[in-house]
Amino acid sequence: MYHQNCYKDQKHVHELTGSTKIFNECDDCHNHRFCTVTGEAVYYGDKHDHFHEVKFHTDFSDEHFHEFCGKTTGAIDVGNGKHVHFIKDCTEEEDKHKHEFQAATLIDSPTDFKCK
Repeated sequence: MYHQNCYKDQKHVHELTGSTKIFNECDDCHNHRFCTVTGEAVYYGDKHDHFHEVKFHTDFSDEHFHEFCGKTTGAIDVGNGKHVHFIKDCTEEEDKHKHEFQAATLIDSPTDFKCK
């Protein structure tokens, strides 16, 4: 049963979507796409900043997929009280290779702002 205040302590999340760098060795040229939602905000440094944990499986391409588990940078201000996060890393190895990727999260609640 849901209670009226069951989400009061929930912290925000961000959408994250992107593509991996193209792998091109031994006539094997392909990349993968990913789309996920981050974990809730994890505050640090006297709660002045935060990051998000990220986990995803890429799409299935070239008869395999890759997994990733890591975290974003701290918040990057984009104005109007909004922010994004950056992530640059590599997927887990599968089919004897990894893929590099970089992406920025989407803005949390992009239409939730006050006009000045």
